[in-house]
Amino acid sequence: MSTLIEDEIVGLLKKGDKKAISLLYENYGDALFGVISKVLTDPDMAQDALQETFIKVWKKAKTYDSKKAKLFTWLYRIAYNTAIDKVRSYNNKASKEIQIDASDVYTLTGDSLNQDVLDIQKHLSSIDEKYQIVLNALFFEGMTQQEASDELDIPLGTIKSRLKIGLRELKKIYDPEIK
Repeated sequence: MSTLIEDEIVGLLKKGDKKAISLLYENYGDALFGVISKVLTDPDMAQDALQETFIKVWKKAKTYDSKKAKLFTWLYRIAYNTAIDKVRSYNNKASKEIQIDASDVYTLTGDSLNQDVLDIQKHLSSIDEKYQIVLNALFFEGMTQQEASDELDIPLGTIKSRLKIGLRELKKIYDPEIK
């Protein structure tokens, strides 16, 4: 059973009425911030995650189905997943910091480079565009699969499938004996 305020919020969300966001914030903001704060201990990151949560809710409002979940459960999942994505993104960026002292970039020789893969962008353009877009986002723009999903507005499962198929297509180019 949903409450009157839930019904009102859902109705406004489905219509694209911006009043829905202020009602969501008033009625669920503190609870969602609490959920996010359990995952993210940094208050600034938690605030960012809360804002991202409301943006996702706004963008995905038409996908909400009251038969599948209560409004709070749906909001909770979005908030929790957003917080987890923030942690992963932060950890990913932290692990990519350049370690100058341990770098062997200057010791590379022409012999150690695989000349066959230096033309990967040329070969990338020979596969279907939907795979190119995903591979480019993930490997050349450095996005995570979730970031690519959000940025390209493609479901995460589709991103994963296109990555797998795209890599398989590139593998056929580099090793034609594989079918």
